[in-house]
Amino acid sequence: MSAPTQLPLLSLQRISKAFAGVEVLHDVSLDLFPGQVLALLGENGAGKSTLMNIVSGSLQADRGSLRWNGGPVHLPNASAALRLGIAHIHQELSTVSALSVMENLFLDNYRANRWGFIDRRRMFLEARRLLARVGGEHINPQAPVSELGIADQQIIEIAKALSGEVRLLIMDEPTSSLTTHEVAALLRVVREFRGRGVSLVFISHRLEEALAIADRAAVLRDGRL
Repeated sequence: MSAPTQLPLLSLQRISKAFAGVEVLHDVSLDLFPGQVLALLGENGAGKSTLMNIVSGSLQADRGSLRWNGGPVHLPNASAALRLGIAHIHQELSTVSALSVMENLFLDNYRANRWGFIDRRRMFLEARRLLARVGGEHINPQAPVSELGIADQQIIEIAKALSGEVRLLIMDEPTSSLTTHEVAALLRVVREFRGRGVSLVFISHRLEEALAIADRAAVLRDGRL
């Protein structure tokens, strides 16, 4: 693949991070371009999740800087990253099993009618639309999440990320608990996102699987790229 000529959507510049005096990231620099799928590879403990937690505002780097669309940016928390369009789906799913699918989708932003009451019909229709965008047409928005398998819960997480104007989607080990069939379905969703111009970071320690979907790969080893 030829080198991209457009401006990077995201640039990491000499990012370093330590915990309790132990450096887990050292001078990591990386560019990600619009509509690009980046496979971020490495063994467990290599620093992959830490690096992406910095990108999504959950952690702060000790040294280094971020640039977004060519300009410097500071992300003090995950909310600031979300406002830019950076969504992070963590390895540990955040769905609430006691709630329905549509309640999970709009947990932070319930839809209300003009009188200020929760508009469940509007939530149902919007949930169905979001699920259809990510291959979840088979999921009933009114179903309790506790009745769903891991693959469908991941679809809910992706749909929730897309309820905003996502420009960069980070997926942390998304296939670790999936069957071969479920992995194939997830990779189809990733390809659809790429077709819409969404950039993705696909964190994995499974080389063959990641390279099957990625435009390019970056390998972290002991916190170094």
